[in-house]
Amino acid sequence: MNSKILKIGHRGVKGHVTENTLESIRRALELGVDGIEIDVHLCASGELVVFHDLTLNRLTDGSGEVSSHTLKELKRLKVKGRYQIPTLAQVLLLIDKKCLVNIELKGQNTAKEACRLIDFYVEKKGWEYQNFIVSSFQSSLLETVFKINDKIPLGVITDTDLDKAVAFAKTVNAGSIHADFTMLTEENVQELQKNFKVFAYTVNNLKPLDRVKAYGVDAIISDYPDRI
Repeated sequence: MNSKILKIGHRGVKGHVTENTLESIRRALELGVDGIEIDVHLCASGELVVFHDLTLNRLTDGSGEVSSHTLKELKRLKVKGRYQIPTLAQVLLLIDKKCLVNIELKGQNTAKEACRLIDFYVEKKGWEYQNFIVSSFQSSLLETVFKINDKIPLGVITDTDLDKAVAFAKTVNAGSIHADFTMLTEENVQELQKNFKVFAYTVNNLKPLDRVKAYGVDAIISDYPDRI
């Protein structure tokens, strides 16, 4: 069993402060997380913005797809009546190498700009590639990252088929499998760990947390990382 299981805040600390906001990420840092998971989309003016949903409807006073709005338009919106949609650059400036950053590519055409930003932070801001993990459900986005820069650590996300995730992960030299925690057993975690680190998501309640910790996973992604 791993003596040290990384505590990863989900979308900042979604359980405490509205997801994917600078305020949520700041709270995660205050709670002493080992890493923060965020989601990105490419907006119409070309920047990567930190937001989970394809559309603005659930969380903001706007509507329509995130990708069809410019950054200037997105910045005018309020998230849950009070917060602003941050850019990935703003998030990285705030985190400033204090913990691991897991960037989940949600929207199309996010891979190239994510690679550009990561390279910039490594070359100009003193970050290391190991400060990052780029993850996605979408194999095509991870393939693009791998082709652009095979030094960027990759994580394959799955909630359906571990065998398929593993087979794909080997083709892009991924370092981790990010699995829905309900898919995991002590046996398959041990098998996965022969080749990969195992990240379990999204584990929030105490009984599942105890169970998943007992499996010896490498990291747990949680809305409440302070419970881990």
